[in-house]
Amino acid sequence: MNKAPAPQPALARPLDFSFSSNRIAAAGMVGAVLLGRVVRGNWWQALGVGGAAFSAWAIARELDPDSPETANAALPVAAAAALIGEPGNPLAAFAALSGLRLIAGTTGEDATPVDHQGLLVQSALAAATGNRSAALLASAAPLLTPGSHSWLPALGVLMPRLWRDHAAGLTTVPAALLGLGAVALTPAFTAPEPVSSPCDRAPRTVKAQEVQRARQAAVVSLALGLGGGGVRGLVPLASAVLTVGLRRVRQGAVKP
Repeated sequence: MNKAPAPQPALARPLDFSFSSNRIAAAGMVGAVLLGRVVRGNWWQALGVGGAAFSAWAIARELDPDSPETANAALPVAAAAALIGEPGNPLAAFAALSGLRLIAGTTGEDATPVDHQGLLVQSALAAATGNRSAALLASAAPLLTPGSHSWLPALGVLMPRLWRDHAAGLTTVPAALLGLGAVALTPAFTAPEPVSSPCDRAPRTVKAQEVQRARQAAVVSLALGLGGGGVRGLVPLASAVLTVGLRRVRQGAVKP
């Protein structure tokens, strides 16, 4: 008797080096790490710069699946912000990326129990490190995705804050400016747009309404982060929203 294939996780989306954009992302991340090492003088912060750069690229790919150029642009924007203002908390970026990937449905898979558990852990870690808006994005993602509905990840946002980002002054300026600029582009960024990219593991294209929903969720998370502190952890998200929003403005997404 033939067994049905095991469901594939919706959050797993490894790099495919047959695509030039993926090769650019890998090279850009390595370059950001090396530049961070030169500028910051230690490998720990250098890895933070590279992580912020790559996270911005990955988030932009979820928010703009038809335009790898915007992801390629988001990478250096996030790297520059991390270099000027110091790297933020990577746990916030990972939580935001996972939540947006599920909402946008770019893999074409519904979330499995393992995915729900992963979102729960990521949401809890983001909340514990003070990035409540990123935690909310990861925890709410299954509730915004009918085929992946689950309340389990929502428990993560209840995790009390165990660590506080004490950054102040000039170190928060690049993140704040990126976030404000990105939120200002909300009308163009969230306007409906057709999508033609295929899903990674499903014989269909990515659904335009799901990408639009992911963009709306990204803006809400970013706005909450700007108002609630921990803004440095949202540099990758802000960089992605900003570059996608600028592309849509250039293409006339919102007519006067």
